[in-house]
Amino acid sequence: MAESLTRKRFIFHKRSRLRTGVRRLLRMSGLIMVVLALLVTVVTVTYRFINPPGSTLMLARTLTGKKVGHQWVPLNRISPNLVKAVIAAEDGRFCRHRGVDWNEVSRAIKKARNGYVRGASTISMQTAKNLYLWPQKSYVRKAVEIPLTFLMEALWSKRRMLEIYLNIVEWGPGIFGAEVASRYHFNKSARYLTPNEASLLAAALPNPILRRAGRPGPKTARHSTRIANRVAKAPPATSCIYRKKELAGNTGKPRKKRL
Repeated sequence: MAESLTRKRFIFHKRSRLRTGVRRLLRMSGLIMVVLALLVTVVTVTYRFINPPGSTLMLARTLTGKKVGHQWVPLNRISPNLVKAVIAAEDGRFCRHRGVDWNEVSRAIKKARNGYVRGASTISMQTAKNLYLWPQKSYVRKAVEIPLTFLMEALWSKRRMLEIYLNIVEWGPGIFGAEVASRYHFNKSARYLTPNEASLLAAALPNPILRRAGRPGPKTARHSTRIANRVAKAPPATSCIYRKKELAGNTGKPRKKRL
């Protein structure tokens, strides 16, 4: 009888210690999540006013010993041709959604049911991924990416979102940002990109490691032509990015020097 009671007490205390350990682990995990959320929020607020020094992908490339080319330029030093081409290619409803384009998500789900995999990431979602997360696709990354996107949309203007995106996106092995990409592929500043060059850069974005904007293959060239035609026939909305006077004054052409 005494032995049975002792055994029951031992089992009770063991289970009690286990429950206590689980509670402590959950509290610690919750605390870590709160601290990380606060840290990301503070950093995101900071990036509203201060340009990010880089991205997680740039850091990963550097840590693995690969060269990284990156030069920040403000949006007013990037040709509107590139802005229009990128929006047309990557996120035609950029000025109308609040981070996630649920129409595109619905279409992607329908396509997936028919065996066709199609991405539905907006420019805002890509910015969240490029800036804070890792490139490999997973449900875990997507679960983190969506709330990050809503946070950034709440704290940044659309103009700021696009400015950061164009300055951190990869356009070739170790080639980050519109300025370095423009100089690497076309030997000119991003300010002076032509519509054709802008479309080639936009066409390379889905897979910039394999697709070369400066030396496009047939598939990239065809995709570039489709983007250029799309921009010419139905220019994407840029009212959330440019003021009318600003757009009129930035033609993307080199300025003539006064004599």
